[in-house]
Amino acid sequence: MLWISDLLADPHPAGGQAGFWAKLEGHNPNGMKDRPALHMVEQARARGDLRRGGTIVESTSGTLGLGLALAGILHEHPVVLVADPGLEPIVHRMLTAYGARVVTVAEPHPVGGWQKARKDRVAEILADEPNSWCPDQYQNPDNVAAYRGLAEELIDQLGVVDTLVCSVGTGGHSAGVGRVLREHNPHLRLVGVDTIGSTIFGQPASERLMRGLGSSIYPGNVDYEAFDEAHWVAPNEAVWACRTLAATHHATGGWSVGAVALVAAWVARTSSPETTVAAVFPDNPLRYHGTIYDDDYCARHDLLDRPPAASPDVVGDPGERIVGRWTRLTQVIDPIGRSK
Repeated sequence: MLWISDLLADPHPAGGQAGFWAKLEGHNPNGMKDRPALHMVEQARARGDLRRGGTIVESTSGTLGLGLALAGILHEHPVVLVADPGLEPIVHRMLTAYGARVVTVAEPHPVGGWQKARKDRVAEILADEPNSWCPDQYQNPDNVAAYRGLAEELIDQLGVVDTLVCSVGTGGHSAGVGRVLREHNPHLRLVGVDTIGSTIFGQPASERLMRGLGSSIYPGNVDYEAFDEAHWVAPNEAVWACRTLAATHHATGGWSVGAVALVAAWVARTSSPETTVAAVFPDNPLRYHGTIYDDDYCARHDLLDRPPAASPDVVGDPGERIVGRWTRLTQVIDPIGRSK
């Protein structure tokens, strides 16, 4: 855990320095998704869904793939991972070094983008590969259950958590951690963080620069009813937060970390001083040396010298307008109307 107190360099309106506690999941072997990767594999083995020596096949943008490679080594399973051209070269090389086979799709799906293209390729591999199994991280309830340990660590370290801020991709850790924290504090406030261009909270899908959060599909594990609010963050805003964290705290990470830190700092500043705000930092900065921490890359994408505003724009409905900067959604709904 790390106390982050000066990300936005603003004092709390009631006096003192506002801040939040960051859970540094980047100190796991690969990152936060080691937890669901190991748990989903172990549960599938226990049920007999994944048989001895069976091949693990899954779609990944990186971190879950690293966790599955770890699970494959521990439990002696071949691992095939379907990625897209946005996978960072360092992650591709490490997945290969860890013994996984990486298959890269060439074109995005016309509606579902790269995620749908990857999922379709996974289905083809499963059909062709005997004795294979897919974790299906977007729908698998074991993905959610895997985060009980993270929640229990937060309780041990902080006591009662009043507000949890976390990124949303598959929906696993926001649902899993939030559910357990609410067993101890029924009044927990859950704040989701997404990227612009993501469909999760009801915006239309568009090309996304940020990876590790957001989606072009609607993951079944997203617990919409659990969220009190959600925020969309733009890439330049996440880059500013990541680099500010690095310069002020020597603890930073990737797109999700920057987006979550930006929102958590604002949440802390606008909450009462006694509120305990916790945020989950999913990974470390190593895989982002060629993107977030590369001046040439950031200049090409116009990400430098564009700090975020002091507070987000606000919309009450995701269909109100297409957002292009940090924006707060005050009423979270399931965009496709699924019932619980």
